[in-house]
Amino acid sequence: MRMTTATMRNARSRAISAVEPANAAGAWRGGWWSAARRIDSPNFGARPAGAAVELVVLHSISLPPGEYGGDAIERLFANTLDHAAHPYFEQLRGLRVSSHFVVRRDGELLQFVSTRERAWHAGASSWRGRGNCNDYSIGIELEGLEGGRFEAAQDERLIGLLAALRREHPRLRGIAGHEHVAPGRKADPGAGFDWLALQRRTRWPRAWFPEAVLDDRSAAPRAARRDDRGLTRAGGARSCRMP
Repeated sequence: MRMTTATMRNARSRAISAVEPANAAGAWRGGWWSAARRIDSPNFGARPAGAAVELVVLHSISLPPGEYGGDAIERLFANTLDHAAHPYFEQLRGLRVSSHFVVRRDGELLQFVSTRERAWHAGASSWRGRGNCNDYSIGIELEGLEGGRFEAAQDERLIGLLAALRREHPRLRGIAGHEHVAPGRKADPGAGFDWLALQRRTRWPRAWFPEAVLDDRSAAPRAARRDDRGLTRAGGARSCRMP
C-alpha cells in the first residue's frame, strides 16, 4: 500500500513519541507544564496571529558569572534583581528578558512563561532564513557557563522536556543554540554542549538540527580549559546572555 506524505509524517511522529523518556510525563494546562516549578515573568507578549511553536532555542546562563544555585536568574526574569547585591548586576539594570524554561545544575526545572506566549530570549535572530525567532520558538536556559560542560542531571531533564514539548506542540521541527540563530552576536550554549548525544537520545531527525553540529568532530564537547578562577571554560565564556 502506498503511503501518503501525511501518513508518513504521522508515522514518524508516532515513532518519536514511542521513545519518550519517563521524565516526559506531566500535564499541560494553558502552556504550563506540571513537571516544572512555575515562576511568572512579566516579560512576555502574544505570539503573532497564526504562529505555532516550531523551534527550540537553547541558551546558557549563570548569575553572577560562574556561580550556581542562587535565585539571581529567577529575579532577573521577574524584574526583581537587586543590582546592588553584586557588582556584575549593575550592567543588567533595566534589562527586560525572559525564557520559557530554566534547567538548573541539579536538574530542577523552572518555567517562567507559558509556551503559548512569546518569551523574550532570542533577540535579533534568524533560523533558516526566517527572522524573529521569538515569534515561533521556545527558549530553554541551561544553568552554566557559555562554552562549559553541563551536568548529567540537566541532560536528563532536557531530554524529558523536549519530548513533552513535542507532545504539546506537534509542529515543532527544529532545535538550535542561541549561537546558531544569532551567529557572531551570541555564542551560547557553546562548545561544551553535546549536540550529537542530544540527537541520539531524542532520536529527532538530523534535519531538525543546525548544520554541521552532528558531525562527530564538531558536535562532541571540545576540551575545556580552566581560567584563573578554576572555572571550566572553552574560550570567551560569558555567563548571562542578553537578547
